[in-house]
Amino acid sequence: MDYDRNVFVNCPFDDAYLSLLQPLAFCIYDLGLHVRIASETHDSGATRISKIIDLIRQSRFGIHDLSRLAASRKGDLARLNMPFELGLDMGSRTFGNDHSDRRYADKRCLVLSDKPYQYQAALSDIAGCDISTHRNDPLAIVEKARSWLVDAAAIARAPPPSRIWGRFNDFMAETYADLAAEGWTAADIAALPFRELATHMRQWIASNPG
Repeated sequence: MDYDRNVFVNCPFDDAYLSLLQPLAFCIYDLGLHVRIASETHDSGATRISKIIDLIRQSRFGIHDLSRLAASRKGDLARLNMPFELGLDMGSRTFGNDHSDRRYADKRCLVLSDKPYQYQAALSDIAGCDISTHRNDPLAIVEKARSWLVDAAAIARAPPPSRIWGRFNDFMAETYADLAAEGWTAADIAALPFRELATHMRQWIASNPG
């Protein structure tokens, strides 16, 4: 895949986040870019951190959602995977200036949060990054990602957020109907691995150009 078209997505993988991840991924594909995400592969021979580093290395753009930093229950530890991966991505850009392959110095990152200024309480050092708030609204995450990617990837022409959102909903409805017709149950469809859903997204977009 093309480094200049790859978007590393760093986000939670719990079921509650799927309503945001699915339209975010569709938006990236609909803009002609490629989603790179840890769940795209299940290579048991590679450590998770090795896979993350490879994905960051292969992606010029990174979208990092820090909206799930807080512990979900009293006594639990905060969720640190997302800020850790953001640090790796930002570090690769910084240290790229000292590397023989200077392309890493051109990496760009978007930091997402569900509440305004929430990140500042836990990670004040990222002030100055591109930061947007989605308030856990799927349409808002499409709007924020679309606007940032059009600028960061220098996309000359792109559909408006409302058009991408409408196409995403058409895709979901048609894919659900197609899978149900093949004998998939509602539970089967809900448990569809992200990498399979991503394949359906790419195929649908290719067959339904915007």
